[in-house]
Amino acid sequence: MKSDILNKLAIGTALMALTACHTHKQVAATPGEGATISSPERAAAKPARNMANEKLAAIRAKQVNFTTFSAKAKTRLSIDGNGNDVTLNIRIQHDKKIWVSVTALLGIEVARTVITPDSIWVLNRLQSNYMRKPFGYIYKYAPQQVNYKTIESLLTGNAVPELLKDGSTVGNDGANTVVTGNLADLVYKLIVGPDFKVSQTSLTNQAAQTLQVSNSAFIQAEGRVVPSQIDIASAAGTKKANISLHYNNADFDQVLDFPFSVPDRFQMVN
Repeated sequence: MKSDILNKLAIGTALMALTACHTHKQVAATPGEGATISSPERAAAKPARNMANEKLAAIRAKQVNFTTFSAKAKTRLSIDGNGNDVTLNIRIQHDKKIWVSVTALLGIEVARTVITPDSIWVLNRLQSNYMRKPFGYIYKYAPQQVNYKTIESLLTGNAVPELLKDGSTVGNDGANTVVTGNLADLVYKLIVGPDFKVSQTSLTNQAAQTLQVSNSAFIQAEGRVVPSQIDIASAAGTKKANISLHYNNADFDQVLDFPFSVPDRFQMVN
């Protein structure tokens, strides 16, 4: 496995976090903003808006809360057409860091990654080198509205917080709830099952950068329900990434270590 493949594996582990965007201005028009509504129409719109906000609040209340999370996952990574079957050992300290150990055949660790709100570190054991990149390194493969805070939403099956703010459009598709809207130049769609678990998230921006995430199976873990099968497709221009992740197990709120040290003999690379 060459060093450029390991670098793409690092991007792949970071891309597992990309179900969300961080924006500061909502531009979708809402009743009362830039439009004149008569009193009867306003009276009818208010109960509908209240019902939508109540549904959003119910979904928010069902999200998984945790201090730490750990899981082991069989994973297929395909980055720009280069595919690799690996095992990922994932550890999360909520809102602070994500630690990923990548193992290949015979359980040999080939790479280790730490993702923080502002950086990505990768240790390449096969080539005896390492790299440090700003968090924006992942924007080669994903919408530039992405930030660290929403990484745990994907890895634990939570809904993206920004997509559940009051003002989103809420509808039904059979037994599922569909949440849609715009955040700045990002168009989003969220499908939530009757158990309030997210089954699909779709993001598209004006630069034609897209992210599609599907949760197709769920398991019980420490009294919580989390996805056991996560499939991700991301595209930005000619760059494409597909990730299929299957959890074998998951644990919450355990005492975890996040070891990451660079041996003296390792060389820094770009």
